[in-house]
Amino acid sequence: MDLQLAGRTVLVTGGSKGIGLAVAKSFAAEGCRLHIAARTRADLDRAAHAIKATANVAVEVHDVDLAKPGAAAALAESCGDIDVLVNNAGAIPGGTIATIDEARWRDAWDLKVFGYVNLARAVYERMKARRAGTIVNIIGLAAERPSASNIAGSTGNAALVAFTRALGGSSLDDGVRVLGVNPGFVETDRMVSLLKTRAQQAFGDAERWREVLAQMKLPLGRAARPEEVADVVVFLASPRAGYVSGTVVTIDGGAGVRG
Repeated sequence: MDLQLAGRTVLVTGGSKGIGLAVAKSFAAEGCRLHIAARTRADLDRAAHAIKATANVAVEVHDVDLAKPGAAAALAESCGDIDVLVNNAGAIPGGTIATIDEARWRDAWDLKVFGYVNLARAVYERMKARRAGTIVNIIGLAAERPSASNIAGSTGNAALVAFTRALGGSSLDDGVRVLGVNPGFVETDRMVSLLKTRAQQAFGDAERWREVLAQMKLPLGRAARPEEVADVVVFLASPRAGYVSGTVVTIDGGAGVRG
């Protein structure tokens, strides 16, 4: 299927690793020009090299901390007119209301919650002026399955789901689509690191992390691959999904609705 994305310009935040890098590579495979943003320049340079090794596309890197005031507007200005924004930067730490203090909670939300909102606001105005563009927010399953042990993440993700649906419900009037995806467990470097910590605690051997994963009884006995999330994001961003807006797609293999 031709996704009709060749020649489009795409900005992916958190694009140097994990899901963000997989998304960037998938857009590159469709012939898109890329902007990737993250905090660390060395990681961005490695990501750009990896993308260019598999696709003959332009890749610009932006080392930026989107938690800082004005950073989102500056990034939008430096990228110019883009066709697709993928918000992906930030990970909210787990913990209970007793263990996540106000400073840590605010720091996490400044990047993931307000980072998404501020960048979407800046990019939306440019898209509205052209009456064309798509914003895809990569959020997380905690929005649908809130947990007291992940209270900051559950609450922040739920806010982003509401933001996506609210903005996307009327954005087509401006020629813009706004969508989201809620990945469940995805086998990124970050997830593997967390599982290795659990394996070390449980078995005294970090390399037994796949046994910890097996105990989670996930569909197909595994986590999702970053590329499986990326494929959904790229399709949603494409003209092939041109009548889809205000929608959040769950990518968890059905785990959330198992009996």
